[in-house]
Amino acid sequence: MFKGKKEIENVLMSLSEQLDAEGTGRIEMVVCGGAALNILEYVQRTTKDVDVIAFVNKDEDGAIFFKKTSPRKSEIVAAAKRVQRDFNLPENWLNTGPAPVLDFDLPEGLMKRVETLTYGKSLIIHFLGRYDQIHFKLFAAVDRGRPDVHYHDLMALEPTAQELEDASRWSMTYDPSDPYKEVLKEFLSKIGYKDVAERI
Repeated sequence: MFKGKKEIENVLMSLSEQLDAEGTGRIEMVVCGGAALNILEYVQRTTKDVDVIAFVNKDEDGAIFFKKTSPRKSEIVAAAKRVQRDFNLPENWLNTGPAPVLDFDLPEGLMKRVETLTYGKSLIIHFLGRYDQIHFKLFAAVDRGRPDVHYHDLMALEPTAQELEDASRWSMTYDPSDPYKEVLKEFLSKIGYKDVAERI
């Protein structure tokens, strides 16, 4: 369990050192969730893991490709295990659970809005920006169906009506079902955005 920004950054620096020891070369990740929100100081709260949406690969022209797993997966797992041991972390503290979102279109222009930080020699992390966090947090909050950490994170981001409309339309590409749309509209109305609910 990470208590805040400083603890998360200490662990990421240690991961970089372990990757360096493995000789992996530079690893790039896109990170969302509580860890990103803490690092970018949108919230200050505990979080149990670092949520990885994607590993980033680039071709010779610098074009970006997202992958659910890295070609250096075994070295990354080994490095993460050592960090887990050293910091007494949960087994899956480096969590690739959000990666299935890559099966759908990510919000357009996502990589132009990330905040990129480098840890040591071997780790580059692209932290999801506020606009895109609103997309992910809205979908998670509606999916859970009750006030929880995702709901509180969404509210802490203070989304505008337009941002919620954009996020809602994106989330409906992830779950296009009528039942999801009805639950989404009900959620938006409950949090004071009935006008958005009526437009989607």
